[in-house]
Amino acid sequence: MDRLTPSRVEFIEAQPLFFVATAGADGRVNVSPKGMDTLRVVDERTIRWLNLTGSGNETAAHVGENGRMTLMWMSIGPDPLIVRVYGTATVLHPRDDAWADALGSFPTLGGSRQIFDVAVELVTSSCGSGVPEMSVVHDRGATDLEPFYAAMSDDELRDYWRRKNTTSLDGAPTGLEESIA
Repeated sequence: MDRLTPSRVEFIEAQPLFFVATAGADGRVNVSPKGMDTLRVVDERTIRWLNLTGSGNETAAHVGENGRMTLMWMSIGPDPLIVRVYGTATVLHPRDDAWADALGSFPTLGGSRQIFDVAVELVTSSCGSGVPEMSVVHDRGATDLEPFYAAMSDDELRDYWRRKNTTSLDGAPTGLEESIA
């Protein structure tokens, strides 16, 4: 299917965790777990997610190269299901004119560094019977990750980006370096 159905949107919005996979033409494939209140289904063909600062920035480098992105959600509850969305992503940075409008659909979170808009091309699902049923104990992003970056001044955050987020593991640019200047 080339779009999100209402039942898939409901499933996606109920999950506390999702995964982002990207790859450049060469080099490493990257898979990153994401959480917190950082994902929005804009419509049946568009997903937007807010990327917070982290120890690397592979996703942005890969998207800058070719735009390919896969998002995956898995049920950790009693009804097994896995949903994957394959698409092409574009990236917004804090320096971009559309940043403020796009950011307005998310809560204020320290370390916000990019927003990815994913144009949905294919939606697939599988049974998810191999995934264990689990429960969420607490959200470490809200208690550990976000406060760490929220406590930084703008200069400290830009310095962190400069040191850790301007190139991928394979040396590809992430596009963030222009937001630091």
